[in-house]
Amino acid sequence: MPLTHTTAFSQLDNIADDALVQLVYVSSLTLRSRLSASIFDEVEGHAKDFNEQHGITGTLCYGNGHFLQCIEGEKAEVAALTQRIFADHRHKHVEVLLLGQVSGRRFADWRMRLLFLERWLWSPATKQQAAQLSPYLPFAPHGWSPERTEQFLQIIKTFDTPPHIKAAGITYNALGNMVRHIAAPHQAFLVVQGFLSVLLIVGLMLLYL
Repeated sequence: MPLTHTTAFSQLDNIADDALVQLVYVSSLTLRSRLSASIFDEVEGHAKDFNEQHGITGTLCYGNGHFLQCIEGEKAEVAALTQRIFADHRHKHVEVLLLGQVSGRRFADWRMRLLFLERWLWSPATKQQAAQLSPYLPFAPHGWSPERTEQFLQIIKTFDTPPHIKAAGITYNALGNMVRHIAAPHQAFLVVQGFLSVLLIVGLMLLYL
């Protein structure tokens, strides 16, 4: 079961101070963040700077409006970063999927690279490399079990290179998120209106032909 802010820190208290800790959390971007094409550059840039200074490694994945981030480092550094994560207003619905002491870093050679998990943004080479991710797409990591989370991390660790996205994809993604947000609550209405419009066109064609 995903951990909340309080339970996550209670669990950290039970881990030795000199331990190497892994934390995996998921969250959803706020509407304002989803409409910003620069949000990903900001998040990646800030994460890279902070993590290099504090010995944090891991990976940051985005898709379908959701983040999944794996962070690894000394307990004190992970605890401080967790505070920052829960206080960040650019995202919401933060849940911790995995938290515990580990014997080694899973992503020791990854400096918090940002992986985009949306097929329509990928290059052909990436689609071929990331075929194993099909069971995890569309990306909806909230509520994942520890086992599913571990399997996902193991798959992305085997990538030769991070998924490469098409040029200008981020801008289109922001626009797509805006359209999706507006249209989703009215999806049934739009479907009905579209069906009635087709019937009207067919009726006019039968009347005048």
